[in-house]
Amino acid sequence: MVFKTLGYLCLYKERMMDPLERGRKTIDIEINALQNLPDRMGKDFVHAVELIIACNGHVVVTGIGKSGLIAQKISATLASTGTPSFFIHPVEGVHGDLGMVKDGDVVLALSFSGETEELLRVLPVFARLGMDLIAITGNKNSTLAKQAVSILDVSVDQEACPINLAPTASTTATLAMGDALAMSVLEGKGFRPEDFAQFHPGGVLGRSLIRVEEIMTTGLDIPFVDEKVLIEEVVKEIGLKRLGMTCVVDQSKRLVGIITDGDLRRSLEKKIDWSSACANELMSNVPHRINPKEMAAVALHRMESSSITSLVVCEEGSNEVVGVIHLHQILKKGIA
Repeated sequence: MVFKTLGYLCLYKERMMDPLERGRKTIDIEINALQNLPDRMGKDFVHAVELIIACNGHVVVTGIGKSGLIAQKISATLASTGTPSFFIHPVEGVHGDLGMVKDGDVVLALSFSGETEELLRVLPVFARLGMDLIAITGNKNSTLAKQAVSILDVSVDQEACPINLAPTASTTATLAMGDALAMSVLEGKGFRPEDFAQFHPGGVLGRSLIRVEEIMTTGLDIPFVDEKVLIEEVVKEIGLKRLGMTCVVDQSKRLVGIITDGDLRRSLEKKIDWSSACANELMSNVPHRINPKEMAAVALHRMESSSITSLVVCEEGSNEVVGVIHLHQILKKGIA
């Protein structure tokens, strides 16, 4: 290794590249590292995926230095896609943090050399607890690899560093291997967009996947009038519930139509006598509706397409009103 590094150092001194050339060379080397990675993924990779899917505890990810930084990202990706996971720093581990691990957890250990002293020091604890060890390493013959039940090979021909010292291509390969592992586990578990929203409630995608039932108006706050009531009662109900509309129901409380602020304005233009007109004379008898399990983004699309500001929420195949969703409720959640 020393002689190899000295060789790179001599070549580097002989021909220093300009910044643009060095930048492109770096990208080329890392692309090459990634292109070689799929050929090294075989039975061990499948075994690692199976171990994580079957895990009833946490995936404990550990590593030090640059590998530790990559390990933290891999752990975060696993956790955000439905696989409970946390990162343990090997040094902190031997000073008490190993108390967080337990039988039933799976360990994912990262070390490009496979000989990192601080990391090897915590492996006996994992072994005593009977935890399965998955190794991501660039050395399949290392101490770490020999203790693992599954070895994910991230070896590279060379680092992008001109003196072949700074972890570059190797960390890129390690990160990609971690992503490949996490995505295979995600698919194996049947992880859905709705599940992603549950773990990312504050993100743009999470907000767009909020269901109608989570933000709709429900219960006594739903505007209701009987189809036989006079328009005066309709006006009172719309004003009280402040959604700019009211559902119109029959004696069995089934939806038969809706009346909006716009319908009231148009009735005035037509000079309809409010003192004698009933709700069923003003209502739209084909109200726009939506299922409570639909995404709020779908509700927004329907409102925009029909130039309306609210939808009646009914269960599939039912005329029973379970809620009303208004444009303002959607926008308030940042779904746009």
